[in-house]
Amino acid sequence: MAAIVFAPVDGTWALVIGLIVGIAIVVALIASAPRLRVDGTQLRVGRAHIDVSYLGTPEVLTGDEARAARGRDLSPNDWHLLRGGIDGVVRVPLTDENDPTTRWVFSSRTPERVAAMITRAQRGR
Repeated sequence: MAAIVFAPVDGTWALVIGLIVGIAIVVALIASAPRLRVDGTQLRVGRAHIDVSYLGTPEVLTGDEARAARGRDLSPNDWHLLRGGIDGVVRVPLTDENDPTTRWVFSSRTPERVAAMITRAQRGR
């Protein structure tokens, strides 16, 4: 990168290259962002997935409750995918007694919608 900075390049080329690199970085960040979805009977959060039959009732948290869920209320036994800058948190207890994980805690921009999708998938079983 330092070699590019000190290379004698025309201002127009430098602007074009800078725009291309900037756009490539934004596209890479969007493409690598974890995705949240409910596929039939599976909840998928990032690369992790679990059958909805092992999930309890989802809890939607925002504001101070979400801040506490991301901090002092987060148990070492919780599985979590928390992202900075996203206020909403969904907390779902696990009902599988053989699983050492007690609940899933993850960030979502639309936590109410995610909780409704989980509940709908649980009723569809």
